[in-house]
Amino acid sequence: MDLQLLDKRAIVTGGSRGIGRAVARALALEGVDVALLARGEPALARAAAELAAETGRKVVAVRADTRSDDEVRRAAAEAAAALGGPIQILVNAAAEPAGYAAPPLLAEIGAAYFHAEMDTKVMGYLRCAREVAPGMKAGGWGRIVNIAGLAARQSGSTVGSVRNVAVAALTKNLADELGPAGINVTVVHPGLTRTERSAALIAARAAAQQVGEAEVEAQMAASNSIHHLLDASEVADVVVFLCSPRSRAINGDAVAAGGGAPRSIYY
Repeated sequence: MDLQLLDKRAIVTGGSRGIGRAVARALALEGVDVALLARGEPALARAAAELAAETGRKVVAVRADTRSDDEVRRAAAEAAAALGGPIQILVNAAAEPAGYAAPPLLAEIGAAYFHAEMDTKVMGYLRCAREVAPGMKAGGWGRIVNIAGLAARQSGSTVGSVRNVAVAALTKNLADELGPAGINVTVVHPGLTRTERSAALIAARAAAQQVGEAEVEAQMAASNSIHHLLDASEVADVVVFLCSPRSRAINGDAVAAGGGAPRSIYY
């Protein structure tokens, strides 16, 4: 299927690593020119150079902290200038990944931690959408995909659940507001996903349990109904479809990309 993405322009926040980088790579392989946004300049520049060399598309690095209105405003303008026109696709993935440390319990959740998490993953997503929406409206087309997580549907991480539910609520509100202008907004909930950080996590768990790494990986894979530890590239495949004109029928909805949550029914 031709996803009709050739020569479109995208921003991917959190694009220097993890799911963000995998999405940027998949978009570029479909013919999209991509601006990677992230805070860490060396990793960001390295990712942009590697993806440009691999895909043959224009992939540029734009350093920005999505917790800052001014930085997001500057970064959006810089990205549009570098790519040669208004941004048509935004993938929001700039947030600290969950699942690599035990989440804080009630007595450990302070205001500073809570507000930092919400500012990055919720307000940060909103800031980026706010900056690219006018250009999308002027062009009569756009796609915004927000990366949240299955903590939106599961307990176990109070702040993780709150921030991901908030991203879903943000998504639906933006979808209803921007849909008439030809802009679709969706949210993707990844589950446990293999990224660059996974090897160290698996090794640490294996040492703690005094078992082999293969056994730990099998335990992790058993958390979904296909018994396969999803790779970031497999989540990216879902996201890239949602970024395409082919996804017109999907707007404001949440798409789970975690291999299936056992015993749960969503309708």
